[in-house]
Amino acid sequence: MSTFERYLTVWVGLCIVAGIALGSAVPGLFQAIGAAEIARVNLPVAILIWLMIIPMLLKIDFAALSGVKEHWRGIGVTLFINWAVKPFSMALLGWLFIGWLFRPYLPAEQINSYIAGLILLAAAPCTAMVFVWSNLSDGEPHFTLSQVALNDVIMVFAFAPLVGLLLGLSAITVPWETLTLSVVLYIVVPVIIAQVIRRVVLVRGGEGGLGALLAKLQPISLVALLATLVLLFGFQGKQILAQPMVIAMLAVPILIQVYFNSGLAYLLNRAAGEAHCVAAPSALIGASNFFELAVAAAISLFGFDSGAALATVVGVLIEVPVMLSVVAIVNRTKGWYEAGAVR
Repeated sequence: MSTFERYLTVWVGLCIVAGIALGSAVPGLFQAIGAAEIARVNLPVAILIWLMIIPMLLKIDFAALSGVKEHWRGIGVTLFINWAVKPFSMALLGWLFIGWLFRPYLPAEQINSYIAGLILLAAAPCTAMVFVWSNLSDGEPHFTLSQVALNDVIMVFAFAPLVGLLLGLSAITVPWETLTLSVVLYIVVPVIIAQVIRRVVLVRGGEGGLGALLAKLQPISLVALLATLVLLFGFQGKQILAQPMVIAMLAVPILIQVYFNSGLAYLLNRAAGEAHCVAAPSALIGASNFFELAVAAAISLFGFDSGAALATVVGVLIEVPVMLSVVAIVNRTKGWYEAGAVR
């Protein structure tokens, strides 16, 4: 790991601060950038996500995807966490902390809206950012791609009824254009670009040429991650500064559910005897959220100034720092994991 990667948490913190400061100082600039969207999907953010994940996707040989069936236990664990545990654990934590413990300190008219935002945040597994987390934890790239693709298919059919069930609504309007376009922009397009580049480089320079290209692109990927953070927090800086105590209270159930779900996925993979290179991305996919969709759905359903929208923004606020801490945990416990995994 390079010096730049070693201090990534520091750069993340600085970018969050810079984004909030710039969003307050030059709001017009960020409003203009934020307006460049289709179906509530921001195009500048999509381009930065391409720069983040294309270097990771270049490592994937689609001819080897058939071998992912060897990791069926890891796929089963991740699906169980994503669809049978995470949404329900977040709903429980939301009701416990926001609906009960913190209720006296929050605006009464927004309580249900805050809980709804937390549920929206947990109901859709992350798609794009997990390629970054998997790469940082030396995860098996074919497993990561297969798991993300499978989650995307399930999400198209399960997101609306799952959210409707947990919100207690008989019907819910899902921003299908946002969902579909997000999957296309964040997964389909970069996969196609990466595979075209991979084929051209392998024909011209072989494995050595591909390795040299990956070494050059790795810093670009991390810089794009940091630039994305500046944009996201530039968009939402005013809300964060205006309600710091509400932000802190909303962060509590989000933090607990991230560590609970990642830890549970990690331990279940260990008990099942999966390799660490599968357990690490499984834990990260199991814990992370598709916050782009959550924010868009919250705004579409409840309004831009709603408690639901604010709750999803808090998910953005803590997603990167918390997931980096999970990456650090799975990396540092690799020896412990491999010593006790059942074979």
